[in-house]
Amino acid sequence: MDQQWAHEPVKAASQAAPGKDQQSLVVQQFGNTANNYLASNVHAQGQDLQRLSALVKRLQPGRCLDLGCGAGHASFALASADVGEVVAYDLSDQMLEVVAAEARRRGFARLATRQGPAEKLPFDDASFDLVATRFSAHHWLDMQSAVAEMARVLKPGGTLVVIDVVAPETPLYDTVLQTIELLRDASHVRDYRISEWRAMLGAAGLSVTGSDSWKLPLDFDSWVQRIRTSPARVAALRVTMQELPQEVKHYFALQADHSFSSDTAWIEARR
Repeated sequence: MDQQWAHEPVKAASQAAPGKDQQSLVVQQFGNTANNYLASNVHAQGQDLQRLSALVKRLQPGRCLDLGCGAGHASFALASADVGEVVAYDLSDQMLEVVAAEARRRGFARLATRQGPAEKLPFDDASFDLVATRFSAHHWLDMQSAVAEMARVLKPGGTLVVIDVVAPETPLYDTVLQTIELLRDASHVRDYRISEWRAMLGAAGLSVTGSDSWKLPLDFDSWVQRIRTSPARVAALRVTMQELPQEVKHYFALQADHSFSSDTAWIEARR
């Protein structure tokens, strides 16, 4: 049985004190935009979701965890593969309300929601056959704790799948990516390099069995509207992008309307 874990309710954005901590910023940013992420083509579509569903159909795990589930698209991909149970876990109660409502609409009776941070999971050791996280880890404040928690709740022989935007290995491109991510979203922490992911997972006792990456096209207007980036930050983004070195513009396939492409990766590991 899972351990009972009490938590203090997170204050609503309008009630939060000035000088919010990072987790409060995440709750504010994503709680207020939960339905935007449910409808977002970037999040609701992608071959990675099909790949995740195919992996689960092949492995037939009894219990799966979607860590930092957001609007639940990875959870729905897992649930569609008819696993025993899917737990959608997120810091934002508002996101989880959206996930629960959509799960009911789709008829996923074995999809449950739980609230909390990635760094402290309210689950017993070795309680999941598969743990997946998609487009969430770049918001986690303490990656060492979060990765250790993923390893802890994964059963021996279990599978971990990380799907996220990743930073280029070249320092200049890495710096640019973190800059524009933070300008767009104050709750951003870091997009990690694949080499960093390999090191973190290895330190937690997980064996990386493979990784690959692809370019994810991002329409600028949708990208900033989805998270409700303030006009001042949008203006700063435009100026920053306009003044980037030519090789950086080429790497990110920067367009005249400021649309661009980010590196995204699938990283698979076993315990």
